[in-house]
Amino acid sequence: MSSQLPDTKITYPSPIRAPSPVPVDDAVLPYEVDALDLRGRLTRLGPTLDDILTKHDYPTPVGKLLGEAIVLTTLLGSSLKFDGRFILQTQSDGPVSFLIVDFKAPDRLRAYARFDAGRITDGQESGSLLGKGHLAMTIDQGPDMSRYQGLVALDGGSLEDAAHEYFLRSEQIPTRVRIAVGEEWRGGDGPKHRWRAGGMLMQFLPKAPERARQADLHPGDAPEGTVAHTVAEDDAWVEGQSLIATVEDVELIDPDLSGERLLYRLFHERGVRVFKPLALKAQCSCSREAVASMLKSFEPRDRAEMVKDGKVEVTCEFCSSVYQFTPQEAGVE
Repeated sequence: MSSQLPDTKITYPSPIRAPSPVPVDDAVLPYEVDALDLRGRLTRLGPTLDDILTKHDYPTPVGKLLGEAIVLTTLLGSSLKFDGRFILQTQSDGPVSFLIVDFKAPDRLRAYARFDAGRITDGQESGSLLGKGHLAMTIDQGPDMSRYQGLVALDGGSLEDAAHEYFLRSEQIPTRVRIAVGEEWRGGDGPKHRWRAGGMLMQFLPKAPERARQADLHPGDAPEGTVAHTVAEDDAWVEGQSLIATVEDVELIDPDLSGERLLYRLFHERGVRVFKPLALKAQCSCSREAVASMLKSFEPRDRAEMVKDGKVEVTCEFCSSVYQFTPQEAGVE
């Protein structure tokens, strides 16, 4: 005699272990706090960031700002589930008039900033460096797919402020971001100065969407005296925000503090689950073949004007690689 077993789903508990004490640089560590419906990513950057920034003679405030943009790009771009690009770009009237960070999934980073050295002063904050303008975040899914772009106004605030505004207006997902960039000085042999950075993104993603509801945005033309719409924040999100607010800059960039230990410090009472880290590296997409193809796109007169001292020289703005061509190789008649 046989009997049918009920169609049940067997679940297995996640393995429980102590947080790893080994710091891992140049990686994004996804995490989840199930008890609070929180998900996010933690970025730690060392040699990769140093490689990108030291290729240019950036003043310290500019290097710090570009480092912040790189951290923010890794936190957002590492969520791509396809082989595409996430591009963060600013255009503004501040001393740093333009910066761009290009993240090519799953792990390649390159970045560049254009600035007016005469307007840079020691200790300038990111808000005053950027000034007023806009921040664009673009997702490029490839040549056969349409691009998605979100724009955020820059009005003297930091990149953290701009990220919060983007998620509030575009994604409408309760989100908090923390970013820190610093310089590490060491004695002895080897490099004495190195750039380091860290960042943390946390989002409230409950199973019931109404729990994540936020207040309606101000329409901008409401009559004077109109009462602003408010929504009570979920207790879990309030707790999550209070926890991430305690994260200090030194914890995000500390080379001796592992990402897992930092997450355990924050969420050990609620329990935190970490996933496989995603490695990052500095790698430009330029090549001699790509530059040669670019030169062919110019008009013959423009190519002729590029000849200096009997050669055509092109420098990549991202990685500072220099490519030289004879006039004939550059297509100059």
